[in-house]
Amino acid sequence: MSASKTSTTHTAPPAELKELDSVQPSGGFCYRIELAWGRLRRWWLKRFRPGYVRRMAALRRGEQTGAPHEILDPRDLKYCRNRCSCYWAECDDRFAWRERLGIARWGLAEVQIFGWPLAALTVGLLIYYPLLAVVPGGVLCLLLYFFRDPLRPIPNEAGLIVAPADGKVVSIERLEHEEYLGGPAIRIGIFMSIFNVHVNRAPCDARVKGVFYRPGEFRNALDPLSSSRNECTWIRLEDLDSGRRLLVRQISGIIARRIVCDLRAGDVLTRGQKFGMIKFGSRTELILPETEDMQLKVVLGQRVLAGTTVIAKLK
Repeated sequence: MSASKTSTTHTAPPAELKELDSVQPSGGFCYRIELAWGRLRRWWLKRFRPGYVRRMAALRRGEQTGAPHEILDPRDLKYCRNRCSCYWAECDDRFAWRERLGIARWGLAEVQIFGWPLAALTVGLLIYYPLLAVVPGGVLCLLLYFFRDPLRPIPNEAGLIVAPADGKVVSIERLEHEEYLGGPAIRIGIFMSIFNVHVNRAPCDARVKGVFYRPGEFRNALDPLSSSRNECTWIRLEDLDSGRRLLVRQISGIIARRIVCDLRAGDVLTRGQKFGMIKFGSRTELILPETEDMQLKVVLGQRVLAGTTVIAKLK
């Protein structure tokens, strides 16, 4: 594998690393509002729509054990999917259409909470002060643009590793030893600005071996120290085709304070499958084993698209 490399020793994940216990572990204002709305919705369903609750319970698969609240329908899994094993088949999921809106499902709360007031203000100003309507209208457009989730063509050629995030390749470093990979590795850092799509995607067909979370600082994601000090998740993967181990890290930034990851150990991912996002710009790293038959396909400064751009290929 050839690359612009900086020799550095990569130690084991820090001691404060813990298993991920929420899809959005750092919480947040919109997160709290959505959880409160969920409690109200579940109360209303049980009181006024018991038939619906029974039908959804009959269709539910797996177990609720570990969930922080009752799981009445698929909406209740949004922020705790990784804490229980229950799910609904896609044909029984009455809310699957939300995945086709073109807006990241993990950002729908933000779009609802801020979008409707901005839309109302824009319309009101258009009637009385048309020139001022540009301000809330522009903010609304930026909000929708940030949480966009476009369709992506996923390459199907065997042996490919694709980008886990949109953005710019800002670092390609050699690690003398990565504990989980069991040897030398290459770390590719991708910086996501606020103008990039922020949905993260699986780099290959893989099995999730573990997902861990570390609280931390909120340094600028372009700062090299952000990789070791910022809040992050560690996603341990095993390539289904080759059995190789690889890592994906979601790292917060100076503006990005909300990492989203809905994976749990044992999940099987397909290449390009969506698994989370980082809200408002940050950094995602892909760590690959350094072997002779792994050919790197990106260079420093290159722009990449999650699920589409090939990062590396097995010879």
